[in-house]
Amino acid sequence: MSKEHSHLPPREIQRLTRRYQALAKRLAQVGSLSQGSVMHAPPGAWRWTRKVKAKTVTVALSAAQAERMKTAISHQRDLDTVIDEMREITQQLILGETPGIPPRQPGSKRPKPCLS
Repeated sequence: MSKEHSHLPPREIQRLTRRYQALAKRLAQVGSLSQGSVMHAPPGAWRWTRKVKAKTVTVALSAAQAERMKTAISHQRDLDTVIDEMREITQQLILGETPGIPPRQPGSKRPKPCLS
């Protein structure tokens, strides 16, 4: 296999690989995780709301529980951002450093699928 259809220069591959490794290290440092949102619900109460099987579920929380839940939700959002970036880097590396198929020539016809 030749690299004739790759388009990322070695320096860019190295940069993306280093960034991916740094993001992977961040994954090991993730704290508690939760989804949803926390809102104040007077008097002195808090509500944690999230989706479960396409239904909204709400739970009453104490102030201490609300603070911990907010932290866990923040960690979850950070994790989602890291994973999204890792996914994007992976796709760039696969498409940019791995040989692909040659581009179609203008006017060329696609082969018809076999109907057997």
